[in-house]
Amino acid sequence: MFNAWLVSSALIGYILGSLPFGYLVARAHGVDIFKAGSGNPGATNVKRVLGAKAGNTVLVLDMIKGAIATGWPLLPMVVAPRPMVLALIGVVAAVIGHSFSVFTKFRGGKGVATAAGGLVVLMPLACGIAGATWVVVFYAFRYVSLASILAAVAIVAAGWLLPYHVAISVIASVLGGFVILRHHENIKRLLNGTENKFAKKPPAQG
Repeated sequence: MFNAWLVSSALIGYILGSLPFGYLVARAHGVDIFKAGSGNPGATNVKRVLGAKAGNTVLVLDMIKGAIATGWPLLPMVVAPRPMVLALIGVVAAVIGHSFSVFTKFRGGKGVATAAGGLVVLMPLACGIAGATWVVVFYAFRYVSLASILAAVAIVAAGWLLPYHVAISVIASVLGGFVILRHHENIKRLLNGTENKFAKKPPAQG
């Protein structure tokens, strides 16, 4: 019986994670996001290509799908055995789905927003620390990739330093490591000094 719950949690998480909101929002604007900007369907590239409104929409939707995939087993009306295990399976499956979406020929983003949406359900304080890290690093250096990488490091560290269940800390470490690995090309460019900064818009004339 519990195996059926595990499979259901994994499938629900993967399908939710696979929903390609970056691709769909860009398509609604007549753009194939896989052929625009960096070619990544994540919120950052959508924002670069289509502007803040579209990018922020994708960011919120990607976080929501991670939160739903993680949170549904924990709802009081869902009488599931070992709901925390199901939640952990759900967040991992959602991040995998986002990064390797069945709807876009297994192409996808780096999983930052989806992982954040899921982990905030499980470890809100740690996510707050990671979010603050992201904001400070981004506004100091204007590199989204560097901010995301260091936020991933922060979530891993906070997961072990704060009093969370070891299973949650392990999953946070796995997801943090996965996010960092998905940024391997960005890391190369950061080291080479060729990574693109997220430029500030020039002030309006007039």
